[in-house]
Amino acid sequence: MVPEISVLASAPFRLSETPTELDLLAKYFRGLGDPTRLRILELLAAEGEISAGEIVTRVGLPQATVSTHLGCLRWCGFVATRRAQRSVLYRIADERVTALVALAREVLQANAEHVAACCTIDGGS
Repeated sequence: MVPEISVLASAPFRLSETPTELDLLAKYFRGLGDPTRLRILELLAAEGEISAGEIVTRVGLPQATVSTHLGCLRWCGFVATRRAQRSVLYRIADERVTALVALAREVLQANAEHVAACCTIDGGS
C-alpha cells in the first residue's frame, strides 16, 4: 500500500508524487544501504535499547553524523525511541528488521565476490 501524498511531502527524501510500491521498496532498501546504519542496527540488535550518546560512543563517529543516521532509521521505521529523563533510548522497532539483515548476511555468503565486483551499485560504469 502506497502512503498518502501528504505523508510523502513532509518526508526528508522525496519520491515522485505517485510512487509505486517498487519505488518505496527500493527506497526502503536504500535505508539499509549504508554501513553506518547497518552498524547501528546490529548494535541495537545485540544490545537491545541504548541511548543516542552510547551509540555515538560505540560507533565512533561525530554526534551529528550518528543523529542523521538515527533520524533516517527512525523515519523509515527501522528503530523506535523512548525518552528516559534526559536521554533518548533507541531500539529495533520490529524484530523482522533484525531477521532481514541476518538473511541478507546469509545470502551474501554465497554471493560476496559478485557483490564486491559489481560496479553498477557503486555508481561506476
